[in-house]
Amino acid sequence: MEGLPFTPPAGADEGGYLGPPPAAFALIAADGVLVGWSREAEALLGYPASQVLGRRAADLLVTPHADRDSSEERRPDQRLRFGGTRGAVVDVRHRSGHTVRVAVTLRRLTPAPDGDSTGRAPSAVLMAAELEGLRWWETRQAMLQGLVTQSPVTLTIYGPGARLLWANASSVRELGGDLTASLGRSMAELFPGDVLTTEHLAPPEDFIQQILESGEPVIDVHFRGRAPADPRREHVWSSSYFRLVDGRGEPVGVCEQSIDVTDHYRAQQRLALLAEAGARIGATLDPSGTAAELAKIVVPQYADAVLVDVAAEVLEGEEPKPVTAWDLVRVADSDGEPSRVGERIAYAAGSSQAVSLAGGRATADAEVAPTRLYVPLIVRGTPLGLVTFVRGDASEPFDDGDRAMAEELASRTAVCIDNARRYRRERTAAYMLQRSLLPRSLPVLSAVEAASRYLPADSHLGAGGDWFDVIPLSGARVGLVVGDVVGHGLGAAATMGRLRAMVRTLAELDLAPDELLARLNDQVGKDASDQNVKGSDGSGAVGATCVYGIYDPASRTSSWAAAGHLPPAVVQPHGPVSFLRLPPGAPLGVGRLPYEGAEVALAAGSLVVLFTDGLVEARGQGIDVGLGRLATVLGEQRGSPSDLLCAQIVAELVSDQGQDDATLLVVRTRALDARQVAAWELPSDPAFVARARSMAAEQLGRWGLDDLAFTTELVVSELVTNAIRHASGPISLRLIRDRSLICEVSDSQHTSPHARYAGNDEEGGRGLFMVAQLTEHWGTRYLPTGKTIWAEQALPVP
Repeated sequence: MEGLPFTPPAGADEGGYLGPPPAAFALIAADGVLVGWSREAEALLGYPASQVLGRRAADLLVTPHADRDSSEERRPDQRLRFGGTRGAVVDVRHRSGHTVRVAVTLRRLTPAPDGDSTGRAPSAVLMAAELEGLRWWETRQAMLQGLVTQSPVTLTIYGPGARLLWANASSVRELGGDLTASLGRSMAELFPGDVLTTEHLAPPEDFIQQILESGEPVIDVHFRGRAPADPRREHVWSSSYFRLVDGRGEPVGVCEQSIDVTDHYRAQQRLALLAEAGARIGATLDPSGTAAELAKIVVPQYADAVLVDVAAEVLEGEEPKPVTAWDLVRVADSDGEPSRVGERIAYAAGSSQAVSLAGGRATADAEVAPTRLYVPLIVRGTPLGLVTFVRGDASEPFDDGDRAMAEELASRTAVCIDNARRYRRERTAAYMLQRSLLPRSLPVLSAVEAASRYLPADSHLGAGGDWFDVIPLSGARVGLVVGDVVGHGLGAAATMGRLRAMVRTLAELDLAPDELLARLNDQVGKDASDQNVKGSDGSGAVGATCVYGIYDPASRTSSWAAAGHLPPAVVQPHGPVSFLRLPPGAPLGVGRLPYEGAEVALAAGSLVVLFTDGLVEARGQGIDVGLGRLATVLGEQRGSPSDLLCAQIVAELVSDQGQDDATLLVVRTRALDARQVAAWELPSDPAFVARARSMAAEQLGRWGLDDLAFTTELVVSELVTNAIRHASGPISLRLIRDRSLICEVSDSQHTSPHARYAGNDEEGGRGLFMVAQLTEHWGTRYLPTGKTIWAEQALPVP
């Protein structure tokens, strides 16, 4: 700089010039005389310093137009001050004669010293370059003006205490258009809400003070609140905060830069809500449970309350029909009023609910819209019910995006309810089949006092394949069986029915438990093979388990065999609780291994408890824990009647029942009195047939059954004669007076006689045919030492 020494002041852009390109500098004394001239000024205007120093700066300006005030021409210093402003664009005469338009900023460097009469205290003139520099300057000024007034980004300056100092036009619009009323108020008062970003959980007013103190900016904080211009609508802003300082570096406030991201945030919320709905709705396969899950998901994230009404026939598993507004049942109610779940719901014809059902589309209530939205549950074009979404007066009304969201939620819920309806229908059919295949009541027998329980699985798997039975056998004996078919549903129930029928059929052949299981295993294997050949769904009995036992009240003994099943628990009258030690056997249908039996003596009054694994399998615990709890109950309640004991066992163990059904059979053994049984040993001599008839008649007289003497003598004569004629060794005769009169003849042979029709010219062969005609039942059972032929007669009515 020629003339006075000159160094551009710090912050040279504070007068309005916003930075590069480099500016030309000149120094002007207070009286308007140029006292300094930089090389950049010489390059810009063409005048060397020698030609301008000492001249008035106003002489370089282009002569103003004729309509200018003449006084302005006489006061060029005022013209340089540009009407009191500190910066402007002016036309300057280039040395060559043409006009150069430049941006000029006037800045006072030092105040005039007291007593300075020279008027030479300099001011600085900063002149921007011509052309590109001018356009750049104008563009930057326009950008700044647009940012402050027209930008959609809200700029707000807060001072200490997070109190509002300044706001641009966008921010003023959010403040309701009145900046004056908002100045000085805190952020919490202006925008009540909360911070969503996990890194900054403190309220913004707290970290504004931290920014003022530390200078560290805070970037991209998501803030949810309500703006004064729209208090009913909740907004979400993405905000960043940085400190502002003055020319001395002192903090003067914090600038908040915010962008409204409400639509983006809500779109993310809706996607997350739909994902959660897809994962949770329909998990229970129950219409009411599905509706309850919908209510839990959308309240309060989407609505303040939800009501779900479903057609009555849908809840019963029937095919959906066109739904009327007066034939609904409330299945979910989250409005806070006394619950109406289970009640019949009727909407008046012409109501918004009826219109929504009839039209198959979402409808808003005409009176309270848009804070109440009715959306039909539609499957395959048929409405199943209606969902009502409710928002309170303080909440935002439903918009188009909310309506689309409600329709999507209702569509998913409708599909899940229809699936639950189908499942309920199939489950009901499976339960009905299973119940029809299980004993409706247990027989009243002299051998045992029996009680039972069947516990369906508390899961979506449906009816299982557990079964039990109490089978009356010859000689006042009883067969006890409990089994479990792997799987659930109609297939398992049907297989269970076949197994139970096979067991009863084989039991009536008086087979020993081990032989019965062996034959049952063979038949199960054949069934499974046939089903595979036919391409069935594999619902055979492969993998079924079973335990079967026979108790004889006359001898007080029992025999048992198991096929992959848990052993029964036994409590002797004065003994501890134990579980029978039975030889292990493979499940039915798995291999062709033989089964082994075990003999156990049972005193009168003993408890025998048969069960399936579903009773003792506790969630998260081993089966030994369940067996221990069962033993504890049996030990404490051993004196209870069988039915009461069943209830006590269920009450103790059913709370931990898993996803499998369970069967429980409790029997208390009885014994026949010695006066009810008469037995004789007979030699293999035809001469003793008459003696056998006589002894039988005498015993019937002592029992007061003289009316049965004639028939009994004929039966005894025929059976003893056959034994003597066709067998060898000792022969035994036994009469049992139970609920019927039983006559048994045993020998050492394993051959079995059979009844046949004799020809007219035959003298023999009519004995067993006559026995069959005179008695109610007869048959043969095999023993390790031979066989027993028995016949049973009904006792006379008192």
